[in-house]
Amino acid sequence: MNHFGAVKACVFDAYGTLFDLGDLTRAAVPTLGRQRADALNALWRRKQLDYSWLRSLIGRHTDFWHVTGESLDHAMLALDVADPLLRARLMEAWLTPPPFADVVEGLGAVRAAGLRTAILSNGSVAMLTGAVGAAGIQRLLDAVISVEPAGVFKPHPAVYALAVDRLDLPPGEIAFVTANGWDAAGAAAFGFKVAWLNRQGAAPEMLPAGPKAEFRSLAELAPLLRP
Repeated sequence: MNHFGAVKACVFDAYGTLFDLGDLTRAAVPTLGRQRADALNALWRRKQLDYSWLRSLIGRHTDFWHVTGESLDHAMLALDVADPLLRARLMEAWLTPPPFADVVEGLGAVRAAGLRTAILSNGSVAMLTGAVGAAGIQRLLDAVISVEPAGVFKPHPAVYALAVDRLDLPPGEIAFVTANGWDAAGAAAFGFKVAWLNRQGAAPEMLPAGPKAEFRSLAELAPLLRP
């Protein structure tokens, strides 16, 4: 495993990295059945990312809560699901997504190694505040950074620059951890030292920049960050 050398802070993506999005449509199972609920979840998440990238490209930013609602509306329409109460319950689930089992121990080990910690996420301030609070990890984070001040979504360089400004560190002294291959490419292109948390054993992205290291659990992270 490649060691990162002298980094002073570790910045984490939120969704899919610290917070588990695998079963946000659990509330839909009694109505739709497991197969249709899973299909709804997959299409919802795909459109959420598509819309964030497309809004960035066409210069029509809105916060991630709005994007999440638009993408859910598309997914429900595509699967012929018309249920306003179910929609409300599904949106509410995005305010309290469960953390992965390795999050508390992993963050604690990074802080014990003497590094500052932060989240940098597409999520709106309200979404991130809800998720961090519900997970009980406030004490393990020095900063929670939403893309909103940049007015654009990842992987735009302006988003990664928010962490540089907030932590007052150059990109080369910041480790960036994400479970999303496209986010790893964007962060590496910006200049962060990137660790790809490849929880599912996915194939690497074929993009111009990539992670310095790949691992499967946050329990493996702290040794990677030691000089």
